[in-house]
Amino acid sequence: MVVALYEPDAVLTFPPGNIATGRQEIRAVYAKLLADRPTLTPGRQQPALVSADLALTSTHLDGGGITVEVARRQPDGTWLWVIDRFDILQ
Repeated sequence: MVVALYEPDAVLTFPPGNIATGRQEIRAVYAKLLADRPTLTPGRQQPALVSADLALTSTHLDGGGITVEVARRQPDGTWLWVIDRFDILQ
């Protein structure tokens, strides 16, 4: 379940111009995105930039877009996204 990768109060910008806040709204975004079973291709993941309990990640998408995410280390050592900007070029 993709939504489990997010903190409870995380924010996601998708589709462009829309901000989904919290797991319930993020779940609705993914449900709509995946309803038509699109073919998703992985992009080129860039190395994470980590400072203490925060990490900045990004991916170059095949279509030329770039995603940017901020993750926070959880008390159990796992990482969850806090901010997910789907395409910073839009």
